[in-house]
Amino acid sequence: MTHTTTWWHRPWVRATENVVGHIAAIVVGFVMMVVGLALGVTMIMLPVGIVVGLAGVAIFVGGLFAHIAPRDSP
Repeated sequence: MTHTTTWWHRPWVRATENVVGHIAAIVVGFVMMVVGLALGVTMIMLPVGIVVGLAGVAIFVGGLFAHIAPRDSP
């Protein structure tokens, strides 16, 4: 039993982890943009809506274009 976690070293697992990370960032960013837009409708929550919306845009764009580096193998 020298290698009990060898299936984690397969390329398809790492590729799947990268894709899931990107999809999660895109979904979270989109939800934050919608919440920011909803908060921005009211004048009282406008400053919070702007911050949440812009953070959502940054996460959304990062999920679309950023490169998520694979973890180093042990």
